[in-house]
Amino acid sequence: MTFNSEEETYNWAVEFGKSLRPGDMVALYGNLGAGKTVMSRGICKGLGFEGSVCSPTYTILHEYPNDPPLFHFDLYRLEPGAELYEVGLDHDYLSKGITLIEWPERLDGDTGDITHKITIEIISENVREVKFETFDRKNG
Repeated sequence: MTFNSEEETYNWAVEFGKSLRPGDMVALYGNLGAGKTVMSRGICKGLGFEGSVCSPTYTILHEYPNDPPLFHFDLYRLEPGAELYEVGLDHDYLSKGITLIEWPERLDGDTGDITHKITIEIISENVREVKFETFDRKNG
């Protein structure tokens, strides 16, 4: 898919967010400035969250009160090869909500719980190429 503006990216993410269910884990790949946080804002909006959504780069995790709860990770500051449990990815706890992970490539490769992968490539200042994949749940 090609999006020609931040607004198009956001609007697609809102619609995509409406399809997510508790236990879904969305991995967001892309360079700095590609639009991962724009995508996260749209997904949260689609799930009914009305608050502010910003990249949790310095805190690693923002938990947004919502029904279902929203967990927004930004792993940019982690060294490559991080373990899921080191960053607070408690699978039982997260299964009650929707999890968004920016910079999932920092993990050790144990990404079996990821249900959706979104890769955003910068084409030009406003244009983004987005690749989207869906995976079956590990245990379902």
